[in-house]
Amino acid sequence: MARWCYRHRLVVLLLWVGALLGLGAAASTAGTDYANVFSLPNTDSKRAYDQMEKAFPERAGDTDTVVWKVDAGTVRDQSVQSRIQPALEKIGKMAGVGGVTSPYAGDRGAAQISANGRIAYAQITFAKQANAVPKQLVQDVVDTAQGARRGGLHVELGGQAIQRVQEPPTGLAEMIGILAAAVVLFLAFGSLFAMLLPIGIAIFGVGTGLFSTQLLSHVTSVPDLAPLLATLIGLGVGIDYALFIVTRHRRGILRGMDPEESAVTALNTSGRAVLFAGGTVCIALAGMLVTNLRFLDGVVIGTSLTVVFSVLAAVTLLPALLGFLGSRVLSRRQRRKLAAEGSEQERASGFAARWSANVQKRPRSIAVMAVVVMAILAIPVLSLRLGATDQGNDDASTTTRKAYDLLAEGFGPGFNGPLQVVSTSGDTNKLVQGLRATDGVAQVAALPPAQGVTVIQVVPTTSPQSEKTDQLIDTLRDKVIPDAGAQAHVGGVTAISKDFSTVTGDRLPLFIATIIGLGFLLLMVAFRSLVVPLTAALMNLIAAAASFGVLVAIFQWGWGLSLLGLGKEGPINAFLPVIMLSLLFGLSMDYQVFLVSRMHEEWVHTKDNARAVRVGLAETSRVINSAALIMVCVFLAFVLSGDSGAAMAGVGLAAAVALDAFILRTALVPAAMHLLGKSNWWLPAGLEKRLPHLAVEPAEEAESLPRASAGGPTVVHGFVRDAEGAPVDGAVLTLLSKGGRQLDRVTSLADGSYIVSVPAPGTYLLSATASSYGARARHVIVTDEPLVHDLELTEGEVDAVN
Repeated sequence: MARWCYRHRLVVLLLWVGALLGLGAAASTAGTDYANVFSLPNTDSKRAYDQMEKAFPERAGDTDTVVWKVDAGTVRDQSVQSRIQPALEKIGKMAGVGGVTSPYAGDRGAAQISANGRIAYAQITFAKQANAVPKQLVQDVVDTAQGARRGGLHVELGGQAIQRVQEPPTGLAEMIGILAAAVVLFLAFGSLFAMLLPIGIAIFGVGTGLFSTQLLSHVTSVPDLAPLLATLIGLGVGIDYALFIVTRHRRGILRGMDPEESAVTALNTSGRAVLFAGGTVCIALAGMLVTNLRFLDGVVIGTSLTVVFSVLAAVTLLPALLGFLGSRVLSRRQRRKLAAEGSEQERASGFAARWSANVQKRPRSIAVMAVVVMAILAIPVLSLRLGATDQGNDDASTTTRKAYDLLAEGFGPGFNGPLQVVSTSGDTNKLVQGLRATDGVAQVAALPPAQGVTVIQVVPTTSPQSEKTDQLIDTLRDKVIPDAGAQAHVGGVTAISKDFSTVTGDRLPLFIATIIGLGFLLLMVAFRSLVVPLTAALMNLIAAAASFGVLVAIFQWGWGLSLLGLGKEGPINAFLPVIMLSLLFGLSMDYQVFLVSRMHEEWVHTKDNARAVRVGLAETSRVINSAALIMVCVFLAFVLSGDSGAAMAGVGLAAAVALDAFILRTALVPAAMHLLGKSNWWLPAGLEKRLPHLAVEPAEEAESLPRASAGGPTVVHGFVRDAEGAPVDGAVLTLLSKGGRQLDRVTSLADGSYIVSVPAPGTYLLSATASSYGARARHVIVTDEPLVHDLELTEGEVDAVN
C-alpha cells in the first residue's frame, strides 16, 4: 500500500484534498447541532428534571443575568433607574430575546434587589438554548447593558450565553499549538519540508474528523466539548504519528537507501506501529462507553473519528507527500554530507546513547529515583474532589466572574446555584416549613403549581462548589423530604453536578479495569509476553496518579493558577477523569508500542535482553521525547481556548504526557526491563499456541540480495579485538537470518578468534557482545567461499542495526 501511494502520489493527494473540501462544504451547509445531554438514569436530579420538563415545557430558553451595583445611594435612585431601565427595555425588544424580568416591575421585582439596596439583577430569557443563541445577539445584549455604566454604577453580565462571547476567537488555541509544534519540528529536523509534513498530516486528519463529527451531530447527540477535545487529541496524535514515520524514513535515506524503498520500509515498520497505536487510542476512547454516561458518547465519536482519520492520513497521504519531496525531506546540510561522505553508520550516538548506557549500568538507582518523583507528584491526588466548575472559576477580569461575585455579595454565595425541590404530592406547606428550618438554607420560595407539580426554589447559604452544599442536598433527600411526608426530588444545576460526580466516581473502577485489561491483551498479543503488558499497565496507573496529582495541586489547591490566568480554584470537573484517563492511556500506549517494538525487534534478532533494551531506548528516546514535547505544546495551548474544561484537560494531559515520556518511558520502563532480564519476554508455551499473531513488526522477508552461487554450507571467521587492537576473549558471536532466526552461536578464544557456520550463501546478521564492551552488529554477505570478517568492540558504544 505504501508503494502504491508513493507511486500514485498525485491521485492520493487529490483524493484527500477532495475529501477535506467536500466534507467541509457539507458541514458548512448543514451547520452544527451540538447538544449537551446529561442523562443520569435512576438519579434524583434526573427525576426532578423530568417532572419540571413535563410541568413547564415553555421554559426551554437559556436564562442569563444582568447585575448592577452602586457605590453610593441605592439602585432604586432615579438616576440609576433612568440609565438601567431603558437598556433593559431595549434588550427586551431584540429579536431572539423571550423576555426580561426587571427588579423595577412592582412587588415581584423587589426580591431582585439586595437587602442593603446597593445590588440588583434582571433576568434575560432567550428564545433558544445558549449554544443556539447567535453570538451577535449576545454581543448586542452585552453592549447595551454595559452602555448604562457610569462613574459609581457597575454593570456586569453572567450566564452560559454571555460566557460564549468572552471566549477567545475560535482557532486561536489550535494555531498557537501548531506554531509551537512547528518550532519543535524544525529544531528536530532542520528542514522546512520535513517540518511541514507532520503538520500537514495533522491538519488533514483533524479537518476531516471535525467536519465528519459536525455532520454526525445532526443524527446523534454530540456535546459542544467534543470538537474541542477532538482537535486537542487529533493535533497531538496526527503530528506524532507522522513524526515517527518521517524520522524512520529520513534515517533510511541517510543510511543510503533509495527514497522510495526508504518510504516503504518506514511505513512497513513505523507505519505498522502507528496503526497499532491508533487502534489502542480508539479502544481506550471506546472504554468510556462502559460508564453508560450519554454525555460521553458524543466525545467518543468525535475523538475516535479524528484519530482514525489521522492514522489514515499518516499511512496513505504521508507516503504520497514523501514521494513529492524525495531526498528533500533531509536538510541541505544533510544532503551535501550524504553526497560527499556517503551513507551514515548504523549506530545511535550522542546523549540518547549515553543515557541508554547509563540506565543499563545503574538500573536500580534510576528506577528508585523515578518512582520517588512520581510518588511525590501523586500525593495531591489523595484529596481529589470531583464536581463542576462554574463562572465563579472564570478569570477575575471577565464580566461573568464579576457578575457571579456581585450576586454572591448581594444575595449570598448560594444564590449562584439554587436547588429546585420538585414536589408531586404531599403537604407542600409542611415541606416548605421543613426546608426553611434546615441548617444551611438561606431562602425558600415556592412557585405557583402547574399540572400537579410544585417547584420550590431553595437557596443554600454556601456556594455551589462547597462540600457543605453537597451535604445539604443529602440532608434534604434523606431527612427533610421524608419527614415532611412529601413525594419530592431535589434538582437544579448544583444537584445534577453532584449526581454526575457520584455516578462517575462509582463507575470509574469498572472503566479503569476495562481499559487496562484491553491494553494488557493487546500488548500480550503484539509482543508475546506477560511481563511487558503488566509493566505497561502499572506505568499507566503511575502516570495517571501523578498527572491527577498535578491537576489537583493546580486547579483544586490553586498553585500557580493565577500565573496561568485560569481564574479561581475549585473541584475537578467530574467528567475529566474518564476523558483524561482514556486519552492518557491511549497516548502512553503509543510511546510504549514505539519503545518496546524496537526492543522486541532487537530481542528477536539477538536474544540479548540487555542489548535489546539498550538499543531500543537509544534509538527511540529522542523521537519519543520530541513527540512528547510537541504534544505538551499543543495541549498547553488549549489553556487559551477560553473553555475551563478544555484548559483543565490541556494542563492535565500536558503533565501526563511529559511525565510519561520523560520519566516513565525513558527512565523507569527501561530500568525495570534491565532488572527483569529475560523474563520480560516470557510467555507460557500453551498460551503462545493459542494467541493470535498480530505483527507490529514486518514479517521476515525472503533473501533479496543476489547470491554468488547456489553453493552449500560455508563459514565466517576472523578476530574480535578492542579499540587498542588487543584480542577480546569470551565474546559471544551470534549469526542470525535477516528475520532473526539464530543459526549459530560461538565464543571467541583467548586470541580473539572465532568461526561460525553458515548454512548457505546469502545475507546474514552477525552480532558480537562482551562484558564491559558495547555490542556490535553487522550485515554480512556470504558467497560460496569462507568470509573473513574482523570485529572491533568499543567500551560504552551502542551500535544498532534495524
